[in-house]
Amino acid sequence: MVAASLVGALVKSITGMGFPLIAIPALALFIGVEDAVVIVSIPNSAANLMLNRGARAHQSETRDLPVLIVSSVAGAIIGTFLFIEAPEEPLLLGLAATVLVFVVQRLRSPDLRLAPATTRRWAPVAGTIAGVSQGAVGVSGPVVAMWFHGYRLSKDAYVFSVTALFLMSGLAQLVVLAAAGEFSRDRLVASGAALIATLAVIPVGIRMRDRVDVPTFERLILVLLIVSGGSLVVRALT
Repeated sequence: MVAASLVGALVKSITGMGFPLIAIPALALFIGVEDAVVIVSIPNSAANLMLNRGARAHQSETRDLPVLIVSSVAGAIIGTFLFIEAPEEPLLLGLAATVLVFVVQRLRSPDLRLAPATTRRWAPVAGTIAGVSQGAVGVSGPVVAMWFHGYRLSKDAYVFSVTALFLMSGLAQLVVLAAAGEFSRDRLVASGAALIATLAVIPVGIRMRDRVDVPTFERLILVLLIVSGGSLVVRALT
């Protein structure tokens, strides 16, 4: 669990995403998906808070964040109830298919940009889908990364945007999980250990991000999306 948290937090602190994508599948091999989603929720929220505060100077470079945050919170509440009540396999496969379509489109049109008018129109939809994904399967990174990739933001503005969305939808997920009694003592202890590992490695990742140029940063995001799509399929079929 600590090893998965260290790797996940390192990737997240560089790219702004990747913690649940790495930690949940790794933990699920040993303790089950439901336990993994609940345990990861607290350290992931803490990581988002730290990274968001560290990049807040770039807030002025972002756009559509208020609409995205509100819609993602609403989606996270719906998705968390789905996590508690519904099977996750159809959601995982649907999310994996969405990632595949984006990766293919990205490779075909590497310079694609989303116009401000387009993002304003579709921001509520993107935020809701991201929130539902966060609540239902504990992972919203692929949806959020795909959406913000089209904005062509700077590295730090990108990290600020994705972590703001992750943070608010993750907090909504935490509230619903706590209200539903999903945090047992064992889960809280495990989550605390993962939190310590996460907080220890984030400063290292932030320093590494400063040394990564923009093309490399974008390639890292694309690789992470490809890996995440594969992990979602494996998780759905096992």
